[in-house]
Amino acid sequence: MNWLTNFVRPKLQALTRKPGPPDNLWEKCPKCEQMIFHRELEANLRVCPHPNCGHHFRVGWKRRLELLFDDAQFERAELSKSAIDPLKFRDLKRYTDRLRESQSKTGEGDAIVVASGRLGGQPLVIAVFNFEFMGGSMGTAVGDGLIKAAELAVEQKAALLVIPASGGARMQEGILSLMQMPRTIIAIDLVKEAGLPYIVLLTDPTTGGVSASFAMLGDIAVSEPGAIIGFAGKRVIEDTIREKLPEGFQRAEYLLEHGMVDMVVPRAELRPTLSRVIALLRNQPPAPMGDGPNRSGPPLADADAAVAPATAAAG
Repeated sequence: MNWLTNFVRPKLQALTRKPGPPDNLWEKCPKCEQMIFHRELEANLRVCPHPNCGHHFRVGWKRRLELLFDDAQFERAELSKSAIDPLKFRDLKRYTDRLRESQSKTGEGDAIVVASGRLGGQPLVIAVFNFEFMGGSMGTAVGDGLIKAAELAVEQKAALLVIPASGGARMQEGILSLMQMPRTIIAIDLVKEAGLPYIVLLTDPTTGGVSASFAMLGDIAVSEPGAIIGFAGKRVIEDTIREKLPEGFQRAEYLLEHGMVDMVVPRAELRPTLSRVIALLRNQPPAPMGDGPNRSGPPLADADAAVAPATAAAG
């Protein structure tokens, strides 16, 4: 009887049962706590559509690039492979096992992707973090990726846009992860010495060693609404200084009010805003964006003819 109940009956039920609806049709907004149909959320660029909310959900690296580059067209740069587990680190798991799990989950080699293309007809290199890969933590591979992005920008005479989404340095690489802070700063200096614009788009979250290095060195610091930006977490700071921190502390709007970022821009307005910023830093007239989130600027030939030397302000 147990065999019939536990084995045969479930098999028969599985064959005759009608499949139910997928369980991922709705997402709950963490701010207003309203349920949002997934297609509506995607159509709204993963921004909560409910009135007086506008919460910006996190966006994957590929979607980021498609939203920014003209006609969603870009070319990925091949990144060199860094040393795996240089310290033979192990906590609850081996570091090599954690890397394999993240690589299998995301299909990527590490937490950074570098791509080149055009924004508003202007050449642009983007280095975007993949938060799904170990929280976007910065190790040797991420440092190498940012150096590659800087060298590519100089080679192509393109602006460099970095989009961090990271919990900070990768603890499994110890001092080697902390060494990426000065390495990335040197990489950014290469871009600035070439007179090319360097822009940072701060997204949720940008913390730790990432915020303490290249993320705060942009010629223009842009942020998405509501992004958490800081070094240590709010709870750690409160426990250390034994004081209650202000409401909205470490949010993008608070940092804008206190002069830490230059602009807080909704996701739907990022393309035209970044296009204008790059054009101004390169002393060029802003290109028309056209209709839709991915429409290109002028034809590439016209854009190439219009390229002028970068201004000293970009350096």
